[in-house]
Amino acid sequence: MLSKLIKKTALAALFASALTASSMACAATELTMYYPIAVGGPLTDVIDGMINDFQKANPDIKVKAVYSGNYDETRVRALSAIKGGQPAQLSVLGALDTYDLIDQNLIEPFDKVATSAEDKAWLQSFYPGLMANGTIGGHVWGIPFQRSTIVMFYNKDMFRAAGLNPDAPPKTWKEMLAAATKLTGKDKFGLMIPSTGYPYWMFQAFAIQNGVSLMNKEGTQVYFNTPAAVEALEFWHLLAATHKVSPAGAIEWGTLRQAFVQGQTAMMWHTTGNLTAVKKEAKFDFGVAMLPANKQPGSPVGGGNFYLFKGSSPAQQAASVTFVRWMTAPERAAQWSIATGYVGTSPASYNTPALRDYAKTFPQALVARDQLAVAIPEFSTEQTARVREALSNAVQAALTGTKTSKQALDEAQATAERLLKPYR
Repeated sequence: MLSKLIKKTALAALFASALTASSMACAATELTMYYPIAVGGPLTDVIDGMINDFQKANPDIKVKAVYSGNYDETRVRALSAIKGGQPAQLSVLGALDTYDLIDQNLIEPFDKVATSAEDKAWLQSFYPGLMANGTIGGHVWGIPFQRSTIVMFYNKDMFRAAGLNPDAPPKTWKEMLAAATKLTGKDKFGLMIPSTGYPYWMFQAFAIQNGVSLMNKEGTQVYFNTPAAVEALEFWHLLAATHKVSPAGAIEWGTLRQAFVQGQTAMMWHTTGNLTAVKKEAKFDFGVAMLPANKQPGSPVGGGNFYLFKGSSPAQQAASVTFVRWMTAPERAAQWSIATGYVGTSPASYNTPALRDYAKTFPQALVARDQLAVAIPEFSTEQTARVREALSNAVQAALTGTKTSKQALDEAQATAERLLKPYR
């Protein structure tokens, strides 16, 4: 009788042990990620597909993506959730948000979590120009993923009709203005540059092309009202006000792509993240070119980085690094670039068979990558959101003619000085 009781006890213990082991094996580490695209649509499908593929390869990690609108909306939603007791482990947020996220003590540097030899090699594998916004104080705070530069899209058919060489897009401001003048006609403009959404970003491109950087590397000083910056903004303003090659008033970021593919403008400056959509929608032959130079060529980089939020468990941090490494591997970076037009974030991504073959049939896909050689970090300072708002307001005031370029930039400079003084 005692022997049977011992056997039953041993079997029960063995069953309980097996059940516990099974439960542990099935208990996946769960991650919540906020992502800056609207719910639904082709980009959501691409990200969902990548997450599904990751989970098949890593069944012990479950990733929940929260699609939350544009970068500003995503930042607000993610931070509200964290402060409301619904923590997220990671997010893709604007690369220019790094200073603010550090100051608010919200993120962990990747190099404190990703410490193996393979991890360190991974952190060194990206284009330096894309790492600049996320590397501060000797730490890597952001990993590039949804990254871009501004490029110039142009309608080759319109170039031919105007007697312009469709394979020789303008390389200087002077050439761009001359081409835009020839291309402007009834019901169409030669050039459109968006002045809503990200006016500071477009102005930063004009400024660097005119030889001036708008901020220092430490993010504590800005140079909005230097003569070169004022001249750059005035050139943009005069495209519509004097030369009439661009429409007066605001040009909407969100509808400009449609204006281009519908033939309302022969040239547009926009994010390379629109490349695949233009490829699908345009019913005409189009080209993509680097932005034209004045004193020098250049474009700011843009887009979003992966960030790790504080408050995660060690298991969640390790799982987050595993996920981000998988998402930014050369094969996935190539897949994302082909699906969207965003820049492949590492040289290795452009050496994958998929992106090499794609570029052979669609060389426009290489323009943003090639422009990285003359690209600069996106505008970012301490108190980024408030300083950026002052600059964007100044740009819009000058373009709409409510203030002169100098007056608008003088006021933005004064606001920035007040905000940044405590950090110097």
